[in-house]
Amino acid sequence: MNQGTLYLCPTPLGNLEDITLRVLRVLRESALVAAEDTRVTRKLLNHFDIHTRLVSYHEHNKAKQTPYLIGCLLDGRDVALVSDAGMPGIADPGEALVRAAVSKQVRVVALPGPVAAVTALAASGLPSASFEFFGFLPSRGAKRKEMMEAILSAGKTAIFYEAPHRLAGTLADLAAFAGHRPAVVARELTKIHEEFVRGSLQELAQHFVVQAPRGECTVLLAPAEIGQIPVVSAQPLVDKLLSLGLCKKEAALAAADILGLPKRQVYNLIHQKR
Repeated sequence: MNQGTLYLCPTPLGNLEDITLRVLRVLRESALVAAEDTRVTRKLLNHFDIHTRLVSYHEHNKAKQTPYLIGCLLDGRDVALVSDAGMPGIADPGEALVRAAVSKQVRVVALPGPVAAVTALAASGLPSASFEFFGFLPSRGAKRKEMMEAILSAGKTAIFYEAPHRLAGTLADLAAFAGHRPAVVARELTKIHEEFVRGSLQELAQHFVVQAPRGECTVLLAPAEIGQIPVVSAQPLVDKLLSLGLCKKEAALAAADILGLPKRQVYNLIHQKR
């Protein structure tokens, strides 16, 4: 029996007119639709009079559902994977299903369609030839700190998603290191209340304290230039160089050259921590 195909079907960010004819056809013709939130997807399917069987696939059940869906595919049934909005498999649980399908040599087809990060980048006014996407910013802990350092250090436009109730705090944390860095917050993309707020990190942090945001938020930060990268961001590279056998001075000089940071400041950083 021929294997089925896993179709990655992007769904509208908000405006239902943004779904493609091909996505609608695949949703109709697939054996089942695997959805991040079946309630959200059911509304979409009902709107377009699609009655394909719907199953849930999300962060909390992917360990159980992945083998089931792979079994369906191996049995010759096509599966359409959707997220609540945008491209499945990008910063959502669908990544695990795609990886499992690839490992079983199941055909995976990604259909083109809406992606919040790219949609926001195109209209941001920030450099778009090269960018780095960080997905959802962790809510707390060391992983959050590490990602914020990477965002501030990126030598290209940095893009990440943030929950509205954490947005002002996140912007303030970033502004503490690079307050004058140009940034953009894109909110409620493609919806009636779509908004692009542009300014420095400091200005945006202040703006969203006064104007509490609602809806999904995409944050874009202009590339770091020489002298803008926070010295603390050199620590992971320094640690790697030290593990390779370089002494502290050699590691500091090498990291400073690579990142374009002041050599004395990098050396002082690692001297304080060791």
